[in-house]
Amino acid sequence: MLAAFAAILLISCKTEMNNPLLTQSGLRYEAPAFDKITEEHYLPAFEAAIAEGKQEIEAIVNNPDAPTFENTILELEYAGGKLNTVAGIFYNLNEANTNDKMQEIAEQISPMMTEYSLSIMLNPKLFERVKAVYEQRESLNLSQEEAKLLEKTFKSFADNGANLCEEDKAKYSKIQEELSLATLKFGKNTLGATNAFILHLTNEEDLAGLPAFAKDAAAYEAKSRNLEGWVITLQQPSYSPFMQYSEKRELREKLWKAYNSKCLDGEFSNLEIIKQIVGLRIEAANLLGYSTYADMALKDRMAKDAPTVNEFLSNLLEKSMPFAKKDVKAVADYAKVNGFKGELMPWDFSFYSERLKKEKYSLNDEVLKPYFKLENVKEAVFGLANTLYGLNFTEAKDIPGYHPDVTVYDVTDANGRHMAVFYADFFPRESKGGGAWMTSFREQSFTKDGKVEKRPHVSIVCNFTKPTETEPSLLTFYEVTTFLHEFGHALHGILAEGRFASLTGTSVARDFVELPSQIMENWATEKEYLASFAKHYQTGEVIPDELIDKIIESKNYNSGYASVRQLQFGIGDMAWHSVTEVPADDVVAFEKKAVAACALMPDVPATAFAPSFGHIFSGGYAAGYYSYKWAEVLEADAFQVFKENGIFNKETAEKFRKEILSRGSIEDADVIYRNFRGRDPEPEALLKKIGMVK
Repeated sequence: MLAAFAAILLISCKTEMNNPLLTQSGLRYEAPAFDKITEEHYLPAFEAAIAEGKQEIEAIVNNPDAPTFENTILELEYAGGKLNTVAGIFYNLNEANTNDKMQEIAEQISPMMTEYSLSIMLNPKLFERVKAVYEQRESLNLSQEEAKLLEKTFKSFADNGANLCEEDKAKYSKIQEELSLATLKFGKNTLGATNAFILHLTNEEDLAGLPAFAKDAAAYEAKSRNLEGWVITLQQPSYSPFMQYSEKRELREKLWKAYNSKCLDGEFSNLEIIKQIVGLRIEAANLLGYSTYADMALKDRMAKDAPTVNEFLSNLLEKSMPFAKKDVKAVADYAKVNGFKGELMPWDFSFYSERLKKEKYSLNDEVLKPYFKLENVKEAVFGLANTLYGLNFTEAKDIPGYHPDVTVYDVTDANGRHMAVFYADFFPRESKGGGAWMTSFREQSFTKDGKVEKRPHVSIVCNFTKPTETEPSLLTFYEVTTFLHEFGHALHGILAEGRFASLTGTSVARDFVELPSQIMENWATEKEYLASFAKHYQTGEVIPDELIDKIIESKNYNSGYASVRQLQFGIGDMAWHSVTEVPADDVVAFEKKAVAACALMPDVPATAFAPSFGHIFSGGYAAGYYSYKWAEVLEADAFQVFKENGIFNKETAEKFRKEILSRGSIEDADVIYRNFRGRDPEPEALLKKIGMVK
């Protein structure tokens, strides 16, 4: 037996020595050695890290000493550190640079990770120790941060079934395992469906109306697939320009229907998976004493409960709908004046809306894109971080990225202090999910003894317009705001200051996490900022004042329509997560009923957004999509301070950094906001910002 144990130990040590996921990389700041990590390393790394994590938990459980903050709560915070590293790398890359093998590994490790998590949360002896410390909290003389960690740890156990009887714990475990696999499958199907459809054009007449940048991108896409002609995909940089500019109505219809029927049928159908996920979430909530998943999910957020969220969404919808109807009527009237006959359909709206915008403001992407070369925008975004927070971004060529498209930066502050390793991944590829997001490979924290700080490793992932053989990457104005948005999330991670990883950076309430991102978008429509960097990529000409004025004038163009569209997603999300049982209706019928009050255009059968709504069915926004609108109120209100004091005012920026960006979740979100603003947010700030009230 001893010999067998020795053999296992030897194998384990050998695995660790040869696995770059389990050993120090030797790179600056302990950055991951992405150039050495292969797919074969993941499964052994997970197995070894899970085993180590379980040993660390057992050591806490079997400690003969009475439970204390130090020997229980602190040890728990740091247990599974190696697993956090491995998982942080794998899950991020499975979204940003996946393939069939990665997805296969994800399905293998999903039950392993679920079992590991539940073995902690449902361990009765461990919970006894946590509970014992929690019950003594008033007499422990803890710091504010320690007290918050204790509270969060206790609630985490309670919220994950620690108080359940053994029979219900087994049920809860099974539910979580099934949920883990179902959400994974949902995301896999969404990516598969997005990649499966292409609009392959071989007749140049089918490109009528498309600007040169869209034609070049389509030609480049075709060439990369070894096809003649042009290829349009369902990726946003390809899809959106075609819908905005194509004069071929039948092709717009085909593309729109393909986009809005993703995962409705065939091998990538998510219909049954949605019902499975919803049912499992209801079961989990019921076991924990909640009637709906929304009740369970919202209790620790700023909103606190479903009635508050529903009232918030309903009030905004009531105020937005008249403006939205006016927007749609203006586009429909314009279309008729310009020869359109019949009823305006969803695949017509972007096309005629773009033309009307051009007529009203002499403004469209074709006019603006030459002024937004990606490299210039990047320098300007980094420059804004320097102006506001004293941050410097220096390319770190000695630190590898996880893909050739990824550029790595060393982030320092004005005093030369290392703040973060920053990864920028800008362009679409088949291995990358759609949309844009920020993530972390490592959160800011200190070592267990509190002596050594670990600064974060932060990444932003986008799907911007690619460079072609004839042009550099030129961004749409929407892509400029997206960059600022995701960079705002990144700043939340980069500027984190705290002791515990679970309380720092973006580890905040879901309806608070979008404040740092959405407030950054405001600078995109500030004249002083735009004039500082927007230069024509060919001539070097600074963007004319009249163009900037038009950008500012047009910022609320179709704001009513955009508001209702965003509210539609939030209302749909709440509908799916406020039910007490799986709806008898099919997915499409349920969705259409739920969002009927948001309807602005004729209904199109066999289309729905839920089957590819990754935010709520494979991401972390279930019963939380309202957060985007909620955060819009926060950021509109908060940005007023910058407007009053100057958009580059260092004192205001320092206060925002100190009270918001660096605080993590050391206090409740409403307290953190009041510490910055001096009061609760005023919803009128948003209505004023988007032109709905004077």
